[in-house]
Amino acid sequence: MSKTTNQKLKLLYLARLFQSETDEQHRLTAQELILKLDQTYNIELERKTLYSDIDELKHYGMDIINEKDGRSTKYYLASRDFELAELKLLVDSVQSSRFITEQKSAQLIKKLEGLVSRYDATQLHRQVILTGRVKTLNETIYYSVDKIHNAINNNKQIRFQYFQWNEKKAAVLRHNGAWYEISPWALVYDDENYYLLAYDSSKDTIKHYRVDKMLNLDISDKAREGKDRYESIDLPSYSKGLFGMYGGEITDVSLLCKNDKAGILIDRFGTDIPLIPVDSEHFRTHIQISSSDQFLGWIFALGDGIKILSPQSLIDKIKAKAAETAKLYE
Repeated sequence: MSKTTNQKLKLLYLARLFQSETDEQHRLTAQELILKLDQTYNIELERKTLYSDIDELKHYGMDIINEKDGRSTKYYLASRDFELAELKLLVDSVQSSRFITEQKSAQLIKKLEGLVSRYDATQLHRQVILTGRVKTLNETIYYSVDKIHNAINNNKQIRFQYFQWNEKKAAVLRHNGAWYEISPWALVYDDENYYLLAYDSSKDTIKHYRVDKMLNLDISDKAREGKDRYESIDLPSYSKGLFGMYGGEITDVSLLCKNDKAGILIDRFGTDIPLIPVDSEHFRTHIQISSSDQFLGWIFALGDGIKILSPQSLIDKIKAKAAETAKLYE
């Protein structure tokens, strides 16, 4: 590209230089800016024109500061849309999210690095090295979430196949590869995973699905169903009562708890749950939960700190689980 042609783009390239090459600790003189424009973008610029262009960028809204440094004047971009501390939080979120693959995490973080100078970008990169987490292997989840949002916004059903991992670490389609056709209503983020709440017309019920277990997801031409079913759910309570988003019959449960377990219950179910004093060491509470094995495992883990008082069916179930576990170690 000729230097004459590049003149039409000089303001854009000058703005890019300020974005990538300057910050409060890294400032450039007018001569250095002119040299970089020439060497990097093949643009020849006179000093007088540079001053005029910088004024135009300031008028556009770029926070370009010029300061005296001895006998020279140096320029830098003082502020950006995102502060470095804010971008560090975003990088941490992207890197630690299990539902985003390693490859997609790297791509997103690279884009975030472009929002600061190349010098500050190294700090973001240094954080990436420090945060290693288990990530999903399903590269399509990033696009599945987007399609689900589009289906919800356009009031459409979706169809997909569902898989699970076998003992050989291979992804095996469930129900022999049958297609799931459901009406999506909401996405829930729980236990570091994305779940879809959807209406299954064949069972006339609301179900939830792990988004990273979905394959070949597509939007259907059919309108969504199950609005009344979905709107009848108290979503916050529903989410709190699902342990690891494993399904089960929603059950009213009464618990006897030691006082030092109050914080655990409030962390899990919120401050709205009743804490009724029983004696100086215990209180009673009532919650709604999904009576899954994961809930029973949660009760087991709390030892003698929490006891199920009702319903009797759940008491019988946890007794049977305890007996099965004890037999396993005989």
